[in-house]
Amino acid sequence: MLETARYEAEKRLLGSLALAGGLAAFAALMALLAPGLLGEVDMAVLAEQLPPAFVEAFDLERMGTIEGFLAIELYQFLWLIGLGAYVAYAAGGAIAGDVETGRIDTLLAAPISRARLLAENYLALLSPILLANVAVFVAVFAATRFVGEPIATADLVAVHALSIPYFLCCGAFGTLASVTAPGRVVAEGVAAGGVVGTFLLETIATSTDLDWLGAVAPMRYYDPTAILTASEYDLAGAGILLVTTGVLLVASAAWFREVDLS
Repeated sequence: MLETARYEAEKRLLGSLALAGGLAAFAALMALLAPGLLGEVDMAVLAEQLPPAFVEAFDLERMGTIEGFLAIELYQFLWLIGLGAYVAYAAGGAIAGDVETGRIDTLLAAPISRARLLAENYLALLSPILLANVAVFVAVFAATRFVGEPIATADLVAVHALSIPYFLCCGAFGTLASVTAPGRVVAEGVAAGGVVGTFLLETIATSTDLDWLGAVAPMRYYDPTAILTASEYDLAGAGILLVTTGVLLVASAAWFREVDLS
């Protein structure tokens, strides 16, 4: 059972470990630098010198504590956009890459349905998602305690646990791109670009009358800044992301079942 998922996860293992290590190193560095930076810069004065729309869009008024600093410098950008785009990109290249190289014919020659093949490729994405979560959690937990400004454990657990539905949704979007795009490069570009594009849409639309447009952005339903600075856990948002993930995967399976792979 799940032979394809295990194979794909093992194939991604080195890359996932390198990614997790890089994210953890950056997280630890930010946590170690935060006290010095926050002591030298008056964030309230800095926020007053910037355009109000910019401050509101990026929650810069919350940056005066180590929780706010890490939320914005680490989780708001590298985590939400960087890792989200990577997961979508990896999913985008999975099926499309196998089709492009002709490997898909060999895979489907075995007694495995297209839907199961798609599902197991998707499950392999848990490798980078879980490894990154564990590595960054440990790095932030240890580094903030080392500098004497520990983040509440419950908030740190929540910011990582609630990120999983977000990344699963990014992966599901990448999977849909992988089965509908005409080639691997296009699929990867659409998948990663979709994550970045929806982040920009959400950021711009939030401060305008077009706020409703941001509803299509997965980052609307996962806010690491609110979790770390105000202990606000959006469980309903996590539910929306999981439902959206299911819808995207069902649509991907339906399309992949009917598409001509020749």
